[in-house]
Amino acid sequence: MGYGYYYYGMDPMYLLIVLSCIIALIAQIKVKSTYSKYSNYRAGSGLTGADAARRILEMNGIYDVIVEHVPGSLTDHYDPRSKTLRLSDSVYGSSSIAAIGVAAHECGHAIQHNVGYAPLVIRNSIVPVVNIASQLSWLFILAGLFFGTAPVLIKVGIIMFSLSVLFQLITLPVEFNASGRALSILSDSGMLYPDEVAGAKKVLSAAAMTYVAAALTAVLQLLRLIMLFGRRSDD
Repeated sequence: MGYGYYYYGMDPMYLLIVLSCIIALIAQIKVKSTYSKYSNYRAGSGLTGADAARRILEMNGIYDVIVEHVPGSLTDHYDPRSKTLRLSDSVYGSSSIAAIGVAAHECGHAIQHNVGYAPLVIRNSIVPVVNIASQLSWLFILAGLFFGTAPVLIKVGIIMFSLSVLFQLITLPVEFNASGRALSILSDSGMLYPDEVAGAKKVLSAAAMTYVAAALTAVLQLLRLIMLFGRRSDD
């Protein structure tokens, strides 16, 4: 009875993947709307995102990280290779609650790098391998289907894809920890008032949900590939 869905042409796992994609879309819409809302609220401190970032880095004894502007919207990131914290158009020179929250979050990554936060160290170490594996995984799977050597090539493709899933899962504690550090610093330092910290928390929580949705989608895709591979092997 458990296989009834397949007989009617419905794959439950496929439906879950579609659902996770919908959740990811909703998460993207949520983060943009939340950021847009709090980007209209100016922080009482008058600090810009760049000001807040430099102050947070100095507070944590980090003097070798460069804070610079990068074009785009929500393109903010910390580059551990060059020790550069890049803030986007809407963050670098803005004194909004959203801008300061995002800048503080990226500083959270710089602090993680400085103290050797284990999940970040692991994630950074597997980036080169994951980049290659993610590009080749589907090529191996498609080649396995095309040439009829599924047990070999498809299995290699699935293993490669699983590295991408591992990367997504490791990203979760990295992002949540960075946001936790950011909110704690903003609150304790007085750079944001309590009600402003609450607004920054909403922005960062919305952003975190995009990572959760991405991880969920990746896990479900991997499970579906394993199920399909198992059925082919049985055949």
